[in-house]
Amino acid sequence: MRHAFKAALAASLLCILSVPAAFAGDFGRDDDHGGRNDQSIQLGPRPFYLVDGMDPGPLKSKLMRCMNGPFHRTSFSISHRGAPLQFPEHTKEGYVAAARMGAGIIECDVTFTKDGQLVCRHDECDLHTTTNIVNTPLNASCTTPWSGPNSNPRCCTSDITLAQFRTLKPKMDASTPSAPTAAGFLAGTASWRTDLYNPRATLLTLREHIAMNRGLGVKHTPELKAGNPTRIAQVFGSQEAYAQAMIDEYKRAHVDARDVYAQSFNLADVIYWVTHEPAFGRQAVYLDDVDPSVGIPPLTPAELQDLRRQGVRIFAPPIPALLAVDSNDQIVPSQYAKDIKAAGLKIISWSFERADLRNGAKGAGFYAAFDPDGRAIKKDSDMYLELDALAQDVGVIGLFSDWPATVSYYASCMGLD
Repeated sequence: MRHAFKAALAASLLCILSVPAAFAGDFGRDDDHGGRNDQSIQLGPRPFYLVDGMDPGPLKSKLMRCMNGPFHRTSFSISHRGAPLQFPEHTKEGYVAAARMGAGIIECDVTFTKDGQLVCRHDECDLHTTTNIVNTPLNASCTTPWSGPNSNPRCCTSDITLAQFRTLKPKMDASTPSAPTAAGFLAGTASWRTDLYNPRATLLTLREHIAMNRGLGVKHTPELKAGNPTRIAQVFGSQEAYAQAMIDEYKRAHVDARDVYAQSFNLADVIYWVTHEPAFGRQAVYLDDVDPSVGIPPLTPAELQDLRRQGVRIFAPPIPALLAVDSNDQIVPSQYAKDIKAAGLKIISWSFERADLRNGAKGAGFYAAFDPDGRAIKKDSDMYLELDALAQDVGVIGLFSDWPATVSYYASCMGLD
């Protein structure tokens, strides 16, 4: 088995950055629905490293038997913001890396510029930590410019035009608020991430993201981000028009609605799509921001059932809301997960590889909050126990990941499409 592991690891040490031949030169071909090129999948060494580090047991034995593949693209593996464990989020390079790692669905968080163009950013107002804007003349255009240590800048896509947006350089999401210079403010990347791929990272509009996904042969999951209501009204006229503008980009590109999983944390957006764009609304995803630690409780069984009656089919709570650790230190479905399934809702969850689990779940933050004492997740390799519980016990139909290869490996091994 060691020999097989080394062989598989060596075979996986191929470049995952450049666009493979199967993806290159035709970002406009219409092969979304059911398109797949398994020969292009390259998982890289990380999933093999994690599996090798697991404690002996039935799950490790099964995953070890899959070391030589074959590995395939799967809709169970959903790219969260690209591949932001290593690549700047929402960049072409991160998206391409995610596709190479087997993600069958790739996300664009959708927000807007001052001149009403839809672009891929996690938040309307995150440019000060995800791009170099505070160290450029466009700092003066920010809602709150950087002006010195602890000045709390706030720079929004809606502060600038698309032409100005295109001049920015994306970077790993990080900052050092106390830094005495703008360049110093842009530092601070976490030790378990990297700045290696910042230099050539490329920002994208939603339209470009759609064309890229089609060329890569993957499906789409755009998330309509909340924004400043006044600016939304100024640019689009209403929240409903903003929600429609996102869908219109897919209709304009003649994308099959079955290949689009439109998302929002705003239930009104989801109900709008269900009502006014039923082809897209059938698999629209209502994102759940449940977090009891900040006073956001889980929905009640009655509220979950009401969602289903309103036409919501897919519900997406965060990982910690779906899992618990029992008295035997085993990871099990939470009561909330059981209530969601009982309401007849399909489940997608977010986001795998979003927490630093090198020292286990204890102290690892929100995404590991289901195991606050680290009784089940004692090291990074134990994340496969978490993934197995989500897939087999909770029954999620897809999982967002900051490094899709870890999920793609499991999905290929377990025969998840």
